[in-house]
Amino acid sequence: MRLELRGITKRFGSLVANDHIDLVVEPGEIHCLLGENGAGKSTLMNVLYGLYTADEGEIVLDDVVQHFSGPGDAMAAGIGMVHQHFMLIPVFTVAENVLLGNEQTRGGGRLDLEAGRAKVKEIADRFGFHVDPDALVEELPVGVQQRVEIIKALSRDAKVLVFDEPTAVLTPQETDELMAIMRQLKSEGVAIVFITHKLREVRAVADRITVVRRGAIVGEAAPGATDAELAALMVGRAVELTVHKDAPQYGGSVLEVEQLDVIDPRGTVLVDDVTFTVRGGEVLVVAGVQGNGQTELAEALAGLQPHVTGSIRLDGQELVGKSVRQLIDAGVGFVPEDRGVDGLVGTFTVAENLMLNRADELPFARHGMLQLKARDKFAVDKVDEFDIRTQGIDVPAGRLSGGNQQKVVLARELSRELKVFIAAQPTRGVDVGSIEFIHKRIVETRDAGIPVIVLATELDEAVALGDRILVMYRGRVVGIVPATTPRDVIGLMMAGIAPDDAGEAA
Repeated sequence: MRLELRGITKRFGSLVANDHIDLVVEPGEIHCLLGENGAGKSTLMNVLYGLYTADEGEIVLDDVVQHFSGPGDAMAAGIGMVHQHFMLIPVFTVAENVLLGNEQTRGGGRLDLEAGRAKVKEIADRFGFHVDPDALVEELPVGVQQRVEIIKALSRDAKVLVFDEPTAVLTPQETDELMAIMRQLKSEGVAIVFITHKLREVRAVADRITVVRRGAIVGEAAPGATDAELAALMVGRAVELTVHKDAPQYGGSVLEVEQLDVIDPRGTVLVDDVTFTVRGGEVLVVAGVQGNGQTELAEALAGLQPHVTGSIRLDGQELVGKSVRQLIDAGVGFVPEDRGVDGLVGTFTVAENLMLNRADELPFARHGMLQLKARDKFAVDKVDEFDIRTQGIDVPAGRLSGGNQQKVVLARELSRELKVFIAAQPTRGVDVGSIEFIHKRIVETRDAGIPVIVLATELDEAVALGDRILVMYRGRVVGIVPATTPRDVIGLMMAGIAPDDAGEAA
């Protein structure tokens, strides 16, 4: 089936998310839609899938103009979508999930589960998926859950299949397996739209590459294009993709974590007996597939987890049991995963956000009175130093782009005297130009003799930034290895395989 999008425009108030986009995807083609988060890729695909209605333009399948009032119409027309966040019911079986929304019944109106099982088995055998139709989805590994999503789409005879950031929650090995599945689908004539911002994946499978920036198509590239060429198209300027750093020079503060446990209110152990040491002058990357305890570990180090046992010592000072205010005063800097929820107050100005954690200190306060001139001078200096793109320091931080919001958080945390710096997913959702800047500041912090801990789910980033890599799986430390460790070994560790065994398997 041939897909053609003609002049698709989608607005949200004054924001033009898609600006007269034209796109053609041929049968048996993997067409990569490349762009940073917020570029408009997912909005465009949500229009195609019937989740949004375009303000202008039309969708054409095999030369027939389509009118979708919802996803049901899109699926009926032969369009399937594998979402970044899986649309599965965890407590249902694989067969039940595949039948959901497309129920088949038999005598007395009873659900025909046998038909669902047969459909799952047929597609799984065709692609070598090894999926049990009667398995509960919540008990399946993430990579297998994604295969269930693919089976669900193919069970409805999808001829156009959209993969929306499909590797966000996969290990490198699972990503390779997904690439193989996409190639097989291509060989069977399926038209594939592959949405991503990961350059390595683009070059691995794309037949054609269309680059989207700020809601508009800015160019096409050949699969043989270099990372630098693709990055320049995405950002609009040349970008340095390599992280430059010298060998670590140890010294300064030391963070020691011993037998750390984090337990949620229901008694579930989220971080299990974690022990490690980070010295001044090095970056320790905590790597793993999202949801394996890294977030809770970072929050425990920053004093944000209420149920923590074990020990966290910074230059010999015990931090467990201390308040967030006490940790800030002790020199702990923290960039949270979700800048919009935990890192900024969106309705506060850029200037206000830059001094949030020091609003009661000199030079920002004197005798209980806020010193506006000092605050504004500080803000102007930091906007310049951290290249924060804003119309002014009085603009609400919530109006800035994701990359500039992240720079505000970084500027606030790195502009005070630190003894340890913790950054959770510091480059998530920012353009490659901002990534270049953030990586540079992290390396500068490390070179200043400050222990740095970075949470990363992207293996390329982990290897580029880290001096050592700590891999977590289901709340436990699988191993701590040098950043020079082969990617395949680290990928297997992310699936829970110990370093020695991972080395043999790789």
